[in-house]
Amino acid sequence: MNVNKHEQFLAQAVALAFDSIEHDGGPFGAVIVHKGQVIATGSNEVTKQHDPTAHAEVVAIRRACAALKNHELRGCVLYSSCEPCPMCLGAIYWARLDGVWYSAGRNDAARVGFSDAMIYHEIGVDPGQRSIPMRQLKVARYDEVFRSWQDKPDKSTY
Repeated sequence: MNVNKHEQFLAQAVALAFDSIEHDGGPFGAVIVHKGQVIATGSNEVTKQHDPTAHAEVVAIRRACAALKNHELRGCVLYSSCEPCPMCLGAIYWARLDGVWYSAGRNDAARVGFSDAMIYHEIGVDPGQRSIPMRQLKVARYDEVFRSWQDKPDKSTY
């Protein structure tokens, strides 16, 4: 794919970000392309949907998976108006996208109040030392569920 196509898809993501601002969303937009065609778009719907996971990239990934009827997006590329946050980055890897193009960087977003620096830091901290403490408590059969999954012959893997 030539650079002009990448610029067009990024421009579309940026246009979605502007549109999101006008419709009670954050300044983020995303486009997912498969075989040179847009198959899904998303804009920030966090406040509109009362859902902290409704970032533009996650919304687009959900729609693309529905369009392809698959939980993987191999063969697809995501175009985002901004560098994906840690949550979106995780979703991108889980969806197995082939690549990501973005326009604004994380520091551009941080300058207007969308900083993920604390989350990037927290990922490397021991769970019990995080600002939201996480504690492990092993209950009866906690590990049997994984053996049950492992032994299931007709499971759908991901």
